[in-house]
Amino acid sequence: MEKSIALFGTSADPPTIGHKKILEELSKIFPCTISYVSNNPNKKHRENISIRSLLLKTLIDDLDNSRILFNQRVSSQWALESIKSCKNIYEINNLDFVIGSDLIKDIFCWKNFDKIINEVSFFIIKRKGYPVESSTLKKLKTYKVRFKISTIKIPEISSSKFRSNFNYANLPTSLIDIVKKNNFYMYPLN
Repeated sequence: MEKSIALFGTSADPPTIGHKKILEELSKIFPCTISYVSNNPNKKHRENISIRSLLLKTLIDDLDNSRILFNQRVSSQWALESIKSCKNIYEINNLDFVIGSDLIKDIFCWKNFDKIINEVSFFIIKRKGYPVESSTLKKLKTYKVRFKISTIKIPEISSSKFRSNFNYANLPTSLIDIVKKNNFYMYPLN
């Protein structure tokens, strides 16, 4: 049986030290992690997808880890399209779809949820303040969702927290100058 690879899509608005830590830890678990930026249909994004993609690509390039790949071609706002695209490009079948515990309750409402659960196993990363509740676990089992709950420990930071306090210590070092020089995230969201 082929080893599973990780698919880590994120809205990364902007990528933080939390995203960096997730990528580093995934590279220790999976032989390959594919990452990309997408537009989450349930969020209003601060910067456009091309800026967020540039930032995530810069972060991944700076990590210089052959087990972590940036591939914006798999990006779609719909998980199923990203999953199928990744499987086609890399000619793989075993895929773990990485998701934060803050979003796990939402998957039951995702477009094509019934098809997604046949395509991937979910790799759930716990975020502080977002426990995976017993009712959610029960629902995952009822729907026969394949999943693993990660033991990865990530910093208590989010993109939205950075946008509210502009604490540059929460950004990977490789992104600070780019964000500052281009005045990204400096102006209020319309």
